[in-house]
Amino acid sequence: MNAVKRIAIVIIAGLTLLMGSAYAAEEAADVLVKRISQEVVDAAKADKEIQAGNQKKVLDLVETKILPYVNFQRMTEMAAGRNWRDATPDQQKQLVAQFRSLLIYTYSGALSQIKDQRLEYKPFRAAPEDTDVEVRSQIIQSRGGAPVQLNYRLEKSGGVWKIYDINVLGAWLVETYKGSFTSEINKSGIDGLINVLTAKNAKLAIAFGKKA
Repeated sequence: MNAVKRIAIVIIAGLTLLMGSAYAAEEAADVLVKRISQEVVDAAKADKEIQAGNQKKVLDLVETKILPYVNFQRMTEMAAGRNWRDATPDQQKQLVAQFRSLLIYTYSGALSQIKDQRLEYKPFRAAPEDTDVEVRSQIIQSRGGAPVQLNYRLEKSGGVWKIYDINVLGAWLVETYKGSFTSEINKSGIDGLINVLTAKNAKLAIAFGKKA
């Protein structure tokens, strides 16, 4: 995954950085995205330890500030597709936990990539009563190059907006994982997918530990 795509992923992951649940409930989805996106970009640019690649600090930041506002349950259900219904409750729980960890490492690994990019937003089209919306934006590189499409899907549940998918360069993140999930399940079943994700997360944990 190149630096631009990592930057795109971390921005969506950091949309809720510094956000309290009161803001999440009161702000429109597009207003929330614009405000929090800028906050996380500014924070990453200003933090010398993040810029230097302090992975422990980045992981702590993601764990405490971002995770409460990402719907990992829905993301995992969508990525597993029809196979989700065939999984036992325990397998479902393990899938959510492992997919959550994988995305945490993906988000965290991208924070230090933020340098001099800026964000632009497309007109937001949604009715006040909508509870499932898409916010469209793009990343502009200060040194030129084509803008990078970056769209978000959010849902409102219990008065709180949560992120459940991202589109980078025309590809939805969950749909991309769905292909690899289905392939692994067809080959070795639900437990096989859980084992693959567990092993990958174990390797990432070691790698992040070395960089801390």
